[in-house]
Parts: sequence; structure tokens; C-alpha cells
Amino acid sequence: MLYDIRQTTRYSYASPVPFARQVLRLLPVARDSQRVIAADLVITPEPTERHDGFDFFGNRITTVAFAFPHEELTLETRARVAVDAGGQLDVEATPGWEEIRGQAVADTDLGPLSPVHFLFASRVVAIDDAIAAYAMESFAPGRPILAAAFDLTCRIKADFAYDPEATDVRTLPADAFAKRAGVCQDFAHVMIAGLRTLGLPAAYVSGFLRTLPPPGQPRLEGADATHAWVAVWCGSEVGWVGLDPTNGVVAAEDHVILALGRDYSDAAPVDGVIVTSGAHQLDVEVDVLAISGSDAG
Repeated sequence: MLYDIRQTTRYSYASPVPFARQVLRLLPVARDSQRVIAADLVITPEPTERHDGFDFFGNRITTVAFAFPHEELTLETRARVAVDAGGQLDVEATPGWEEIRGQAVADTDLGPLSPVHFLFASRVVAIDDAIAAYAMESFAPGRPILAAAFDLTCRIKADFAYDPEATDVRTLPADAFAKRAGVCQDFAHVMIAGLRTLGLPAAYVSGFLRTLPPPGQPRLEGADATHAWVAVWCGSEVGWVGLDPTNGVVAAEDHVILALGRDYSDAAPVDGVIVTSGAHQLDVEVDVLAISGSDAG
């Protein structure tokens, strides 16, 4: 599937910001499942400094600094990305989860996508006994890794309420788990915590989700969404598989990867420091337009 993606992120500050230094992860990068044909990030006002590069996990990063007062910041991403849905996965044909746990701890690769980077507690995701007990219900002895992980995906979808008012960007997995409520970031963190506590590698993935309007309804501009899901390592032969606990599905051609890391802090779209006082308002609009396929408009 070929997509044109447009994301506009706009910050409005209550008082002028005299200085800011930020790291932006707003440009997609080529992965095994996707190819980036073109991508651009327009920043208004133009920063005093701008440097483009990549972080350890292969995410595209743009480091900017503003050394003058500004009351608004607009970040406009434009990209054309081809996503490969891949072949049909047989969840029952994957190795047993205990075997994957053994493979992961024995792996000697230290590259960006090595499972060893995604086995342990990270800045946001702690090892949690309550979440581990919940996750363990899906992992009967000898059960295939992908069958068990997908069962956990579907249980989170069924047991947790999607409620943007229940949490915020700083909410920890244990708090979201206790509430059984939150948003996609929370569901991904809870699932990652459960998998890692069982000794299984799990990564946090941020990106875009194409949403389709109800039958007979027009597609609305800005109706698509930024999203988060989980990548589970299923062994050296199968590799990483995306699972979406918010929707209870395998991540496929409707999911466009933006960034990947150990948790949200490694994949945050905007990070850094601003010098200011007072609150700010954030508005985000996303459009994911299919330009090839049976439903292309």
C-alpha cells in the first residue's frame, strides 16, 4: 500500500519562548516492512540551528535550537511511504515462548534491533509483578510465542477501556494497568512490561494508523491518528512482529512506522527543553491517504 502522510503539530505558548533546544522524531525511515519514497519536515519559525541524522535505533532525528523569542511552533511532516503487509502469519507455527526466551538471552548481536536491548527495564517500563501475573495467563507452558503474544494483545483490547482522560503522557504502566484504562501509549507500555517480565524482548513502536470512515460517510481531513503498538521478537527466523493491543490486531499495512525504541522516551515525536513560563497548547492533525489499492481515493 502506498500512502501520502501529512502531520501538522502546532505548539502555542502562553508567553514568548526565548530559547529552546529540541529533538524531533517526525520523519519515517525505511524498515523491513516499509520504504520511504520521499519525506520532508518544515519547521516554522525557521530554527537558529538544525541538524538531521539518526539515533542508535535507526530513527531519523532532527535536532533544532531556537535562540530568539517565539510564541508558536509549527512542525509539518510530509511523506510518501510504501508499506508491505507481508505474508499471512501462522501464529501456531512459531517456536515455544520458553525457547524464544532462551534464544534472546543467548544472543550475542549488539546491533540496534538485537533482542538484548529490549529485554530489561527501561526509562518508562519497569518490571512489575502484577502485570507479569496478568501476562502469564496467556503463556501456558510450551505455547508458541506468537500465539501467546497475540492472545495477550487481544486480552488487553478486551479488558482495558480507551479513555484519553484516564492518563497523560507521563503515566507509568503500573498506573494504567491499575485503572485498566488509557490510550495506545499506555496499552503498549503495559504489554511491553508483561512480556519483558517473562523474559521476552518487546519494543515500543510509534507511527501512523490509517482509519477508514464508516460505510457511506466521507473521509474527514485530520481524522487519522498518531499511534503506538508493540513489536515482539519471535526468534531469529521469524524476527520482529508488530502487535496492536489498542485494536487487538497484528500490525499490517494500515500501520506506518515512525520510530522504534525501548519505550516512549526513545520514540517521542518531540523532546527537549524550552525556556518559558505558563502553559502551552498542543494541536496535532494527521492525514494518511492511500494512493494505491482498492480503496484509494
